[in-house]
Amino acid sequence: MIGGAMVFAAGLGTRMAPLTDTRPKALVEVAGRPLIDHALDQVPDGPTVVNLHHFADQLRAHLGTRATLVEEPGAPLETGGGLANARDRLGPDPIMTLNSDAVWTGAPAHETLARAWRDDMEALLLLVPATRATGHAGSDFEMRGTALAFAPGGWVYTGAALMRTDRLARHGGAFSLSQVWRAMAADGTLHGVVHPGGWADVGRPVNITLAEAMLAAPQ
Repeated sequence: MIGGAMVFAAGLGTRMAPLTDTRPKALVEVAGRPLIDHALDQVPDGPTVVNLHHFADQLRAHLGTRATLVEEPGAPLETGGGLANARDRLGPDPIMTLNSDAVWTGAPAHETLARAWRDDMEALLLLVPATRATGHAGSDFEMRGTALAFAPGGWVYTGAALMRTDRLARHGGAFSLSQVWRAMAADGTLHGVVHPGGWADVGRPVNITLAEAMLAAPQ
């Protein structure tokens, strides 16, 4: 059902400095494993693309043949531009997208997304309530039924989504997927589903300890 997965690993990781002064953020370790390995646990079997930029050679050496690697040699293309740049390496819609700066417990993200996907959706975002978002302040979305609106309504985006890619052609260069999702929300085709397990944002060094404590806690 899922046509493949795009894992974003091309960011400069500025919030993770000084750990990213000598390595890409995706190779920062949590509980003895690089973030990129935690991320790959969340995607389905099938075509997987990882985009590279900051310390790209280190990620190439680590990943080997586990994914198709697409380097962005100029400035990073952000999430939307990165997906558009790699779209021809993936299968048919819907495509899973995944940020690589989080760790998870519970069912893999791709399973929850696939079970909740409906043909009337353009994008399905995996969410957790703000009370269960380890290392993350505030909230990103309001959810009514499954429909999403961009408002501080108590729901946090985990960085995992399932989406159709037709709207990518309306943009060019570097752009964020949030631009695409805002247009979908306006049309009523942006939806959400709740991740039943734990989730931790690992965007900053201080969050590593929080994430490791979450992973070590009884499930």
